[in-house]
Amino acid sequence: MLKLKAENVTVTYDNEPVIENINLSLEKGEIVSILGASGCGKTTFFNAVAGLRPVDEGKVYLDGEDITGKTGKVSYMLQKDLLLPHYTVIDNVSLPLVMKGEKKKEARKKAGGYFSLFGLENCEKKYPSELSGGMRQRAALMRTYLTGNDVVLLDEPFSALDTITKSAMHSWYLNIIKEIGLSTVLITHDIDEAILLSDRVYILSGVPGRITDEIKIDLPKPRNIGEVTDDGFISYKKLILGKIESTTA
Repeated sequence: MLKLKAENVTVTYDNEPVIENINLSLEKGEIVSILGASGCGKTTFFNAVAGLRPVDEGKVYLDGEDITGKTGKVSYMLQKDLLLPHYTVIDNVSLPLVMKGEKKKEARKKAGGYFSLFGLENCEKKYPSELSGGMRQRAALMRTYLTGNDVVLLDEPFSALDTITKSAMHSWYLNIIKEIGLSTVLITHDIDEAILLSDRVYILSGVPGRITDEIKIDLPKPRNIGEVTDDGFISYKKLILGKIESTTA
């Protein structure tokens, strides 16, 4: 089932294209990654899909509905967790519900039902400074989920974590999206991360940024960091590196 579709999306700045003719699709339950170097327009594309930046050409569809230029249709999590330091964790994660008009008591009750699922038991009354990096990211993901949209855009959500914590978060995320029914588009610079998490990888490169390749990752899930030395994993890594190098040569 097709959840999200970007069709010939072009965004300009000062009459110069930043991204051009971007075509991307996301099926229900999929994780697709956008892989590319800094400055090729990955975040610009996310801002366009989320309705935060005007689209000069093309359309964005969610469940068949034209959402081009509309905010609040997809969930969007930035690289930094952006938890409010003076709010407890329960008040941070329930904030989207309060902003939608729910009373704080009811919002806390609803959010509280997800703490065990997100691995944050007994953290409701803690403050962000009392959480580890991985716990902060899980809290941020819970807050993103509670916006109520089942398509989520993740802009390098694991890049600030150490290798061990990142690996644990990868495994956790692959499990959690099955339980809560999320479909994900992920921005990353990390080829290993893209292969570990994704069903498909889009390579974005050039100025303006264009999709140069789409690669289906046909490896069994769930995957883990121990597989990065397997022949199948290495073959995909070589393929992706070759595609990237061919666009920058």
